[in-house]
Amino acid sequence: MRLVIARCQVDYIGRLTAHLPMAQRLLLVKSDGSVSVHSDDRAYKPLNWMSPPCWLIEDPGVWTVQNKAGEKLVITVEEVLHDSKHELGVEPGLVKDGVEAHLQELLAEHVTTLGEGWSLVRREYPTAIGPVDLMCRDANGASVAVEIKRRGEIDGVEQLTRYLELLNRDPLLSPVTGIFAAQQIKPQARTLAEDRGIRCVVLDYEKLRGIEPDEYRLF
Repeated sequence: MRLVIARCQVDYIGRLTAHLPMAQRLLLVKSDGSVSVHSDDRAYKPLNWMSPPCWLIEDPGVWTVQNKAGEKLVITVEEVLHDSKHELGVEPGLVKDGVEAHLQELLAEHVTTLGEGWSLVRREYPTAIGPVDLMCRDANGASVAVEIKRRGEIDGVEQLTRYLELLNRDPLLSPVTGIFAAQQIKPQARTLAEDRGIRCVVLDYEKLRGIEPDEYRLF
């Protein structure tokens, strides 16, 4: 991972245009090729970014990040204050707490609680940015990615949105829809999910625990 703190201006050119005036910012370049621009607020969310697959061209004073669709992130660098590279190693992944992990296991066993005729493809379905909790097929055979949380908040919706963006690039899976499932879902998270076409499902942990196991267990 490369960390650059620089005084810079950022312009996004694509389906829309966006401009960030000259200011000090953190530029994050990851090994997957992604480039994101951060300020000293907004928690984890970048001001602007380009997701892989994309490539970075560095010219004196100008970085140009471009993807296959022709969209560009043009970063005009006035001054570099810090530039370093760090090897982070293999990411072991998020370790879920006991309830959340058990929710995933229970929902995998009883996936028809999400809809009649549904089937499980697999748990922990791999993507380039981490595993999706459940990959399922609905009664019509369409792909559905399910993200499971104990408490559903906005960051969980953002996580599922990133998974869906990647999964829908795969012609063997697309179109992939999403379900955000949790014991509790905050109103802001529900609003954001529904705005993005993601279905929200509130899980009853005790009820799931009380269901008799399916005759055939996949995992």
